[in-house]
Amino acid sequence: METDVLEAIRGELEGNADEKTRESASRFFREEVKFHGVKSSVVRKIATKYFQEIKAKEKDEIFSLCERLLESGYGEEAAVAFEWSGSLAKSYEPADFQVFERWIGDYVDNWAKCDILCNHTLGSFIEKYPEYRGHLKEWARSPNRWFRRASAVTLILPARKGMFLEDVLQISDLLLKDEDDLVQKGYGWMLKEASKRHQEEVYEYIMKRKAEMPRTALRYALEKMPEDLRKKAMER
Repeated sequence: METDVLEAIRGELEGNADEKTRESASRFFREEVKFHGVKSSVVRKIATKYFQEIKAKEKDEIFSLCERLLESGYGEEAAVAFEWSGSLAKSYEPADFQVFERWIGDYVDNWAKCDILCNHTLGSFIEKYPEYRGHLKEWARSPNRWFRRASAVTLILPARKGMFLEDVLQISDLLLKDEDDLVQKGYGWMLKEASKRHQEEVYEYIMKRKAEMPRTALRYALEKMPEDLRKKAMER
């Protein structure tokens, strides 16, 4: 059954692939990446279609299927896996954190995989189990760029809801001078989302640290601020 589902998914991905889409997707990455060449909207439809076939299974069985998709290295198969894991949010248990953490270490090798996993699966997990926020601060100190980006991007959706402001600012401090622009964009994005509910606090944070904050992070963080505040903050 498991093999049949995976073969069916890969057959549909290959059937919907085209070279133009594959080349277009690859241009967004500096790393060597693997793509079938399927549009994101089609990938989501395929993920939804086959989730209906497996949703009655035990969560661990679905995670096992996710892992087999991740092992291929293809971006679209990772997207299906993370769509599935995100769909299981209501059944998350504390032990699942170790699974998601291992997926970052073993399978996340570009920003797209990082963001899909963190935005929904890990973001939902942290909302359900906020006591795990301390682990994100450990990730922010990791030599692995994807763990550092994940420490921020995991809080994107909670921050958009106005949650965890103190953690957002603490993680931003840990990543403040990071030299990796993908990490800079990650925590700048997190600050931008937090500013939608906490504009004053985020702006005060930025103004106190703008001399140290890389321009990339600063621009991202200010994106949703009023123009007069953006101009003032961008002044050196």
